[in-house]
Amino acid sequence: MNKNIFITLIMSVLPLGAMAQKQFTLKSPDGKIETAITVGKTVEYAVSHGGDRMLNPSQISMTLDDGTVWGENPKLAGSQTKTVNTTIDAPVYKRRQIKDQFNELTLKFKGDYSLIFRAYDDGIAYRFIATGKKPFIVRNEQVEFNFPADAQLFVTYANQPEDTPLDRQFENSFEQPYFHVPISEWNRKRYGQTPIVAEGTNGKKICITDADLLNYPGMFMYPADKANALKAVFAPYVSKEEQSTSDNAAHVNAVQRENYIAKFDGATAFPWRAAIIVETDKQLADNDMVYRLASPSQGDFSWVKPGKVAWDWWNAWNLHGVDFKTGVNNETYKYYIDFASKSGMEYVILDDGWSDGKKADLLYVVPEINMQELIDYAKSKNVDIILWAGYSGFYKDIEKVCKHYSAMGVKGFKVDFMDRDDQTVVNFHYRAAEIAARYKLMLDFHGTYKPTGLQRTYPNVINFEGVHGLEQMKWNAKDDQVTHDVTIPFIRQVAGPMDYTQGAMRNATKSNFRAVYSEPMSQGTRCRQLAEYVIFESPLSMLCDAPTNYEAEPECTEYIAQVPTVWDNTVALNGEIGKYVSIARQTGDVWYVGSLTNWDARELELDLSFLGEGNFTGEVFRDGVNAASVARDYKKETIDIPANRKLKIAMAPGGGYVVRISKK
Repeated sequence: MNKNIFITLIMSVLPLGAMAQKQFTLKSPDGKIETAITVGKTVEYAVSHGGDRMLNPSQISMTLDDGTVWGENPKLAGSQTKTVNTTIDAPVYKRRQIKDQFNELTLKFKGDYSLIFRAYDDGIAYRFIATGKKPFIVRNEQVEFNFPADAQLFVTYANQPEDTPLDRQFENSFEQPYFHVPISEWNRKRYGQTPIVAEGTNGKKICITDADLLNYPGMFMYPADKANALKAVFAPYVSKEEQSTSDNAAHVNAVQRENYIAKFDGATAFPWRAAIIVETDKQLADNDMVYRLASPSQGDFSWVKPGKVAWDWWNAWNLHGVDFKTGVNNETYKYYIDFASKSGMEYVILDDGWSDGKKADLLYVVPEINMQELIDYAKSKNVDIILWAGYSGFYKDIEKVCKHYSAMGVKGFKVDFMDRDDQTVVNFHYRAAEIAARYKLMLDFHGTYKPTGLQRTYPNVINFEGVHGLEQMKWNAKDDQVTHDVTIPFIRQVAGPMDYTQGAMRNATKSNFRAVYSEPMSQGTRCRQLAEYVIFESPLSMLCDAPTNYEAEPECTEYIAQVPTVWDNTVALNGEIGKYVSIARQTGDVWYVGSLTNWDARELELDLSFLGEGNFTGEVFRDGVNAASVARDYKKETIDIPANRKLKIAMAPGGGYVVRISKK
């Protein structure tokens, strides 16, 4: 055994007739995190950080359809350890290279299964491995997180009406605000969605999520039967589907579910169950755990091209000062293409409407659109086209749709309204990614669960929704989006990129915001919208507002157009969940630093020591002196970065700040 793995094995002496316990201790490379694994009548693990207990003993098992229970009266057949210290290349991410350092313990059991535990400096993860060759069915998986106290949680519930039975909450769009409640006050009428953050001792946090989810249902959470504990809940297997007959025919409803959660033909690796542990909130705002745990990509993805997208749907195709009727037609989209071309943006999206949604036939194009003409016109302007696709039309024949539109010159699809994460839909995401990659097509999964690492396995999967984004402001006047904006960088974004769709040029204070569907606005200041292009990770980043609104704001538009969407490096500077956040991101020799606050006006001192030696200048967009009452008020200015690298900034209520830093 390699002594550098930090593994210890203890054999417990028990009374005659009792099952001997085997105890393993797995430590993180820096020694701060310690995972105690016990193999006796059951398999349990407990986690400490710097001597602080983060998780009490929590049981692991998996029940098969034939009654076999992996992890119950287990028969240990052997164990292996290894240590890894390498780097991961990440071409479409928030940094070019990721440090991948961990200690690993594999427990092999009789009965064709294993358990793998990993300890990183920022958390632990484990997964089951099925090693047999015969088909099998998983009835359920036992995943527990037992906390040492009634932990305060940041949790988002399934977005179904509260009176919806629990077994029907597996169909939802994964777009809800966060609640801050102790486990004991969890709304037991609702399932919770991962990631979930729990508060631990001494200000530490633990973030729970799943990773490398490829052919298995996603992980919902619910209070366990015992106090201070959460358990995982999984969507049952869907054996019958039907296209929705409602107005939104893009949906495919699960009309029959089985009494099990997944089925397999043979050996398989199950998803990782991850517990990310941090000492400060800002560490959650810059975490790589999900990406590290994901399956590596295979093949050449150098053709994947991140960038900005001029988007039509949020602003309801509204243009002003033009001499044609705006809407889903070639005249409108040529205007969008001209705008994208002049601004240096890479893409224009044709959202819902270019194909008849009720037909669920993506090869049918409405008469108002000449698709080939638009694609060719865009190419002449150095712009490419992305198409919206409803799930029902896309999944019926992914190959035919991808082949057809790739040949025409389309560069990707925004696939929408999956609204589930059972095994059938999770497998669809993988198949769609694989097929689209063959035709060099990018995918933006909208109306779906949070990312779990597929963006590493298939880098052409360039973005995900699974977030309460700016689109909610078209119809939702009651939710506090400003507070949500300074919550999601520490929770939802831990899982991966977000199709949040920022960029509003109509901005409102707390008192004068209202929901307007056709001419929507944002909560908070103009500079907040600008800073979100730095704070939020989004390799395919939308410009949600109308081209004519951007053309009336050339300074802001020029800034948005040139902000990168992937980065060479990222540094989280400060933050507190639900209050404020500051993040710095690097591209080449240039750094972008963004900050957001909640509804409290705030002054911060940013530590820019990461800049290193030299003299630097900054192009700043900050809240104007009247931004607290006129949210669109901003000031653009050029500053010298202080030699001591301490930059003092101020933000209005609901405000933001962004600076582009370069060497003189």
